[in-house]
Amino acid sequence: MPRTANRIELPVLAPLDRGAGRLGQQLAQQLRDAIRGGALRPGDPLPATRHLAAALKVARGTVVEAFELLVAEGWLASKAGAGTTVARPPPADPPAASAGAAGFVRPLPAAAARYAAVAAALYPLPAAPFAISVPTGPVAPDDSWRKLSNRVRASRAAAPAGYADPQGLRPLRAAIADYVRKARSVACEADQVVITAGTQQGLHLASAVLLGENDQAWVEDPAYVGLTALLEGGGRASRIVRVPVDAEGLRVEEGVRRAPHARVAFVTPSHQYPLGMPMSMARREALLAWARARNAWIVEDDYDSELRYAGHPYPALQGMGGRQVIYLGTFSKILFPSLRIGYLIAPADLVAAFLGARITLDRHPPTADQHVLAAFIAEGLLDRHVRRIRQAYSDSRLALIDLLRTHLPAELAQVQPIDQGVHLLVWLRAAIDDVALARRAADAGVAVRPLSVTYGEQGGLRRSGLILGFGGYPVDRMTLAAQRLARLIRDAARPRD
Repeated sequence: MPRTANRIELPVLAPLDRGAGRLGQQLAQQLRDAIRGGALRPGDPLPATRHLAAALKVARGTVVEAFELLVAEGWLASKAGAGTTVARPPPADPPAASAGAAGFVRPLPAAAARYAAVAAALYPLPAAPFAISVPTGPVAPDDSWRKLSNRVRASRAAAPAGYADPQGLRPLRAAIADYVRKARSVACEADQVVITAGTQQGLHLASAVLLGENDQAWVEDPAYVGLTALLEGGGRASRIVRVPVDAEGLRVEEGVRRAPHARVAFVTPSHQYPLGMPMSMARREALLAWARARNAWIVEDDYDSELRYAGHPYPALQGMGGRQVIYLGTFSKILFPSLRIGYLIAPADLVAAFLGARITLDRHPPTADQHVLAAFIAEGLLDRHVRRIRQAYSDSRLALIDLLRTHLPAELAQVQPIDQGVHLLVWLRAAIDDVALARRAADAGVAVRPLSVTYGEQGGLRRSGLILGFGGYPVDRMTLAAQRLARLIRDAARPRD
């Protein structure tokens, strides 16, 4: 079978100006500019001279002239049998003129800086102790997920198709409705379920649908950075009303005092993030009473309630007052974050609005993994998986608490066990900068999140601490990480000259 020539295209080149003459020099300058600008990079191959000459409609000698000049200058490299490639620009080559030299660069809106800060705050941590939600070892899905995935993906149901339902696959919505009814006492039908790309998208949809231009929103203090960043990035920073929490959860009376006419309350009632306490029954009833009286909405982020290690789990708030509550759930904590499947449960008359908002974001969720997850739930594999990882997480949690209490200096750091979820807290002495400490920990191979950034700027509640995840890390790795973290905490507490 005859070989097909590997023709290399160079769309970066503009037509040569034949009227100006010196075509070889023009071509050489265009190639220099392409290399300076990064369109051509070291190691990139160039077309054969005869092919490039034919494409540019010039004599082959014109291309040879340009190539030989650039090889002599160090821009290109030529090797017999290997063709011509881009070399590194000569060290003496002057830097290319910046875009700002020819004129001003239009400044970005303030939201751009806020989004850049979000990228830094929520950038994924490496899969090392003590990153949260790393499904390795005993908390990883077992072979049943892989086998089921292979079976479903081989079927016609999960084959590539056209645009799908923005609400999500109906068998998955039905499976989720049945699952949350049994596991979380959520009252809903499949038609009220909207499949999302995780909790973050659910929060985005809720804020888009429920909040008007001038509406205020209650947000717990402290709270999930992804929520506060979302509201601030949407231009609602001045309308965020931070409401403190205590041992019983959100202080509803304080929210009423600060913003009685707020339109939405964003809460984590089953497991306050990041502090860990559940909202008491009295506070739940007070919150629902406020929402009914003010015709307001409650967005319930129920992100990891399946993983409880002591005591009887609180039911979802939605089951107590479904008409006022938008319920958010996710499979990131109990399966794996890269699945990117969560769900939103709304009153039936709001579903159309959520679907419209969903369509403007990403049209609809990917379908193949929905088929797999629907079968995983329907065949009872999710329930079995949750029971297995609940025990594994419980063992890892106890091991981590013991390690931290053994190695961390008690006068500088106090461990706060949390009896639910996949993280716990370490409170630091006030003088320790937890943001700087988290950066130094990352450099040392220890993955932690700073606590102080979850608090609002106002109110004087901000405290220094670290958020540590536990999971399938082996004890020897956790021990080494705990020892390194202890050294970093001691170093952070030393007075600086």
